[in-house]
Amino acid sequence: MKRLLRALALLVDYPSKSLKAHIAEVREAVDGEPLLTPTDRAMLDPLLRSFEQQSLLELQVAYSDIFDNSRALSLHFFEHIHGESRERGQAMLDLGEEYIKHGCFLQRDELPDFIPLFLEFASCLPEAEASDWLSQPAHVFAALAQRLDKYKSSYAAIFHLLIRLAGEQPDAQAVQELLARNQQAAKTSIDEEWREEPVTFTTPEQKAPESGLIARLKAAGKLILTSNST
Repeated sequence: MKRLLRALALLVDYPSKSLKAHIAEVREAVDGEPLLTPTDRAMLDPLLRSFEQQSLLELQVAYSDIFDNSRALSLHFFEHIHGESRERGQAMLDLGEEYIKHGCFLQRDELPDFIPLFLEFASCLPEAEASDWLSQPAHVFAALAQRLDKYKSSYAAIFHLLIRLAGEQPDAQAVQELLARNQQAAKTSIDEEWREEPVTFTTPEQKAPESGLIARLKAAGKLILTSNST
């Protein structure tokens, strides 16, 4: 699963010259993954072919059109869980602390909940633990898969596959809540959406309770990465 998760992390990241040049190796990782069925490979094939056949500029424009113009398709999973609430900031701090605690240090200017980064992190775990990590935001993956299916985007295949690799179906009610939240957000004006909320500072004793992914992960006690994992 390690090579597959790294391949998926590359595919769902912003298209780069390096990825374009090494797309044959990404396809090799997909084709050689024993966990994938012929149906899985067929599902990923349109996205792989787009990287093989389209120019880098075309790939980048298509990516931006999909992921940069709609918060409903954000690749930061805490955006979907917490929106712009203070809980989102705390959750990201907690996730960053977990990365550091287990020897993982961010080497790029990205937030900890960026899905390509999260997949790279999961790729360094043993298979069973990687599946457990993937199961935590699986309801976000499911919501993204449905939204991308609606737009007939080949990127939907990645999220359908991540759900399968998680080893369990996401909670249907949680998925519907995310989709409903997106529909409600669509009715909100841009001014209302970007209106700043008052900032509140807390002391360590007043730290907000952990919620969402990080609370579940800490409860499970499953984080074992080191910075030199390969």
